[in-house]
Amino acid sequence: QVQLVESGGGLVQAGGSLRLSCAASARTFRLYAMGWFRQAPGKEREFLADISPSGGKPDYADSVQGRFTISRDNTKNTGYLQMNSLKPEDTAVYYCALDRLSRLSRSYNYWGQGTQVTVSS
Repeated sequence: QVQLVESGGGLVQAGGSLRLSCAASARTFRLYAMGWFRQAPGKEREFLADISPSGGKPDYADSVQGRFTISRDNTKNTGYLQMNSLKPEDTAVYYCALDRLSRLSRSYNYWGQGTQVTVSS
């Protein structure tokens, strides 16, 4: 079992930046692909980005391409999502997940508890 804890969320003005972290409880972190998702009130969970176990092959949703950057440090069992040029529509609860490399949330068996990101206009 791997437990994930997200951090780094908060309130930011439009145009600002945040860096989310996803800390894993086990060194097996390095064996899994990592994905980031978000869910706004009344909406379905949305894929944002994923990255392979080695840190290659980052893939992004069109909605965040060029603004968000996914990365990971396997020596620290931690993944990251750097978010720049934030917009009010980016407001949501953000989740990290581990398992198979995929844009589909059902491909991931391990999830964090989520961290709230609120972008004010």
